[in-house]
Amino acid sequence: MPEHDRMLHHPPQDSPSPQDQPEATAPLPPEVPEDVDPADPLPLLREGCARWGLTLSPRQIQQFVTHYVELVRWNQRVNLTAITDFEDVQVKHFLDSLAALPLICQELEEPLPPTRPLHLVDVGSGAGFPGIPLKIVAPRLKLTLMDGTGKKVRFLEQLVAKLALSNTQVVQGRAEELGRQMAYRGQFDLVTARAVAPLNTLVEYLLPLCRRGGLAIMYKGPGAAQEFMEARRAIEILGGDVVRFAPVQVPFLPEQRFILLVKKVRHTPQQYPRGQGLPRKKPLT
Repeated sequence: MPEHDRMLHHPPQDSPSPQDQPEATAPLPPEVPEDVDPADPLPLLREGCARWGLTLSPRQIQQFVTHYVELVRWNQRVNLTAITDFEDVQVKHFLDSLAALPLICQELEEPLPPTRPLHLVDVGSGAGFPGIPLKIVAPRLKLTLMDGTGKKVRFLEQLVAKLALSNTQVVQGRAEELGRQMAYRGQFDLVTARAVAPLNTLVEYLLPLCRRGGLAIMYKGPGAAQEFMEARRAIEILGGDVVRFAPVQVPFLPEQRFILLVKKVRHTPQQYPRGQGLPRKKPLT
């Protein structure tokens, strides 16, 4: 409003009221590099999401900052990840985790981010990838984080509390064991895994957890095509049908990534998943 108009409507004041003061930007934690702008702390993540049509709110940005800070702190005593550089985490962890979301929404005919309260289980979640970034961006998801290592489970529990994530639980256990329990078998709309195992092993971990009509989502690198060929029979045996095997370009990442979407079209036979490490030792062929 021009100054002369302001004076017509408000009496002069010696100093602005508290309501008129610009909101101060909170200082960033010491784990964040000093040259980072507190007003725009995650520019690579923000810009990468914008390329997919995702706009992050200030709260979501802060949640991602908190995820980074907790990751760096815990990584000093628990082996969570070899990637801790501030920019690398934005690209190789956060954006890489989100790369499947546009494909998932296309397949389910959902808006981006999805609005249905889909139940997602992240198998071998470890440092929280891809489950936590997906939950931050799509808060209506109901999230279960699954990991077999106690120290990583404790990290995930602390992280979920710090981020104040609703409808989120952390479960300790191996997928090959929990996939045989009725509380988890066939219970999930979406089942994700990133950097867990070769595809012909991975599908035996994931598909038993997936409900009929649900999706198993697997994140893979440059060797995905060969792995896919070796996993096709296992996918069929376990009740799956490949609906998408797509290269994806993660913003700011030169390496090629692939996303495999497998729809659960039949019940998984009762003998799967096999125990005693057999999915890894003797993959289905």
